[in-house]
Amino acid sequence: MFLPYGDTPNPPGVPYINNLLIAINIGVFLFLTLPLSFSRPDLNDPLLLDYLQAMGARGYISAEQVLQRVSAYDLVVFRYGFRPGSASLLTLFSSMFLHGGWMHLIGNMLFLWIFGDNVEQRLGWIRYLLGYLAAGATATLFFALFVPGSQIPLVGASGAISGVLGCYFLWFPRNQVKTFVFLFPLLMNTFYLPARLVLGFYLVLDNLIPFLINGGRASGVAHGAHIGGFLFGLAMAWGFNRWQGVQTIRKGAVADTEPPARGTFAEGQTKQDPVSIIVGALQAGRNDQAAQLYLALDNPAERLAVAPEAVLAIGDHLLAQQRTTQALEVFRRFVAERPASVQIDHAYLGAGQAMLRQPRGQISARQYFLAALDTATSTETSQTARDYLRRLDADKAD
Repeated sequence: MFLPYGDTPNPPGVPYINNLLIAINIGVFLFLTLPLSFSRPDLNDPLLLDYLQAMGARGYISAEQVLQRVSAYDLVVFRYGFRPGSASLLTLFSSMFLHGGWMHLIGNMLFLWIFGDNVEQRLGWIRYLLGYLAAGATATLFFALFVPGSQIPLVGASGAISGVLGCYFLWFPRNQVKTFVFLFPLLMNTFYLPARLVLGFYLVLDNLIPFLINGGRASGVAHGAHIGGFLFGLAMAWGFNRWQGVQTIRKGAVADTEPPARGTFAEGQTKQDPVSIIVGALQAGRNDQAAQLYLALDNPAERLAVAPEAVLAIGDHLLAQQRTTQALEVFRRFVAERPASVQIDHAYLGAGQAMLRQPRGQISARQYFLAALDTATSTETSQTARDYLRRLDADKAD
């Protein structure tokens, strides 16, 4: 058994929305699920017959048998859980806050508590709340694709939480997850495991393999919802990164200098040759102009035609000018498009410095500094990355 129970590092501040979601789920369980689980249903409730038929009850069933086997909460789940065969917008969202028992609730809330604070800190509380709800809805609909006519209700927050895990997987690859490993009698100890190893285990071994074995059919665990939520989280995190890049480019559209006129540079360097113009601008000391033109390049092939040294020089210039959002975009492009470059440690270090100056950027900055440390090709880069990491640790301690 592998039981995650914490992660490191954690962001500064209080994750208000994450805590609120946990509180709502626990509150619903304490004040709705528990009392109604020990209450008997109203035999005159017309939903009772639909419930019995959906559960496969056939023939004559006495009132006494019904009272012994069905609780009032079963009817609440049947009414407000998501049934693919009787889907509604209300149940698409209400089902996220209902749980089948203590273990179901505890498992979900533990994962939300471990991983949700980092993702909320990266997204901000409004986007985090909307993303959580959107992940839950998408996960539920993905599940419904494989059992379109089912009347068995789906309940639980695990689809939405899987969306949070997908974001975490993409954004915090170098975080460590505190995991209790119980393989009695051989091994019983706590280990710090890489986040992507733990979440990959959750996705593949806990969900994808059982989902494929069952052929996508419904079982006691909604593996399809977990997979759908995780994929949505990955897409949301990737889309958020792209959106930030687009915003950066739009901000950079307000130029500090006018584009060069034809003939400003050497023969053959024209407005139709942006790569040559960028190089010429750097050589002439027109760094603002070079940065503006580089950020406006939409074609990855054109960006790759710019020498790595030139791209890093642009990023360093923007960083020195306190244009940190644009600098971050330059360094991120370098990391994404030149993963095998021997200078990628420089890009990781620059991205960390830029992210450190962004709102809620400390946790992501740590990821970049750790990556710079892992890929460092010089003592100077390694030492600088360590200095920043120590500074982050000191700030957290304060």
